[in-house]
Amino acid sequence: MRTVQLGGNGPHIGIVGLGCMGMSWGYDDLGRDDSTSMAVIHRALEIGMNLIDTSDQYGPFVNERLVGRALRDRRDQAVLATKGGLVVDGAYKTYRNGRPEHLRAACEASLGRLGVDHVDLYQLHRVDPNVPIEESWGALAELVQEGKVRALGLSEASVDEISRAAAVHPVASVQTELSLWSREALDEVVPYCTANGITFIAYSPLGRGFLTDRMNRTEDLPEVDGRHRHPRFQAAALAANQAIMEPVRRTAAELGVQAAQVALAWVLAQGNEVVALPGTKTLKYLEVNAAAADITLPQGRAAELAEVPDAVGTRY
Repeated sequence: MRTVQLGGNGPHIGIVGLGCMGMSWGYDDLGRDDSTSMAVIHRALEIGMNLIDTSDQYGPFVNERLVGRALRDRRDQAVLATKGGLVVDGAYKTYRNGRPEHLRAACEASLGRLGVDHVDLYQLHRVDPNVPIEESWGALAELVQEGKVRALGLSEASVDEISRAAAVHPVASVQTELSLWSREALDEVVPYCTANGITFIAYSPLGRGFLTDRMNRTEDLPEVDGRHRHPRFQAAALAANQAIMEPVRRTAAELGVQAAQVALAWVLAQGNEVVALPGTKTLKYLEVNAAAADITLPQGRAAELAEVPDAVGTRY
């Protein structure tokens, strides 16, 4: 698998990584299978998907423990990423906490749950509007100096926030939603990252599963699935968003590949420093996602995909 260097001078990571959230939290919580999830993480490392991404939010805390167990005898094979600064307050309710004392405590607690002495990438999960980003970022920079973190990243940050953080300490990555139904990052954030040597990590590149073409009705979701609360998965919105899938299906049929692979190939085509971070908890779909790294979209099909309509429904 082709790799990019994290932040221009960090470790090399495969252009398709593995998001681990759904193994423990956010979707079908009753469908957890930790043994299979650990096997997925192991296989990801074997095929070059070495960016393993988690967060203290996921569970909360459960996913980091799972990832830690999976990497216990494979730590040196993974570029391990976690996040802090987004706190769970009740079922799926969160608030932001970017206070320096919280971020330090959160990072140290993450290290304990993961069973490691450092993480390769620690990301501010969301910028706290009540705390100057310079204060949050300065606290994280101290963790780098102490060897507990190798590099720092931001999630869902604006260009202004990224540049202000970079004035304090280098920003290695920005993780933001990017897919055929969430293209806002292409306006400013992706170009800024490209121009400044920052790796752009696209989370939810499959539109929370919608772009796999396996979830076309609300009935296709498990009863306890968190997407039932998502605006774009409401019945009317889901029906309207099928217009996005039509050119994806045509392209997949022409190339003899799966819809998910077309969606991932489109994300990867948005820049040489763009990394796609699909999540999965099955070996079958892990292999499908990895194979997307080798797909090149024909120019005509790429142009057609660039013109898909905007998604109906807000991102959150």
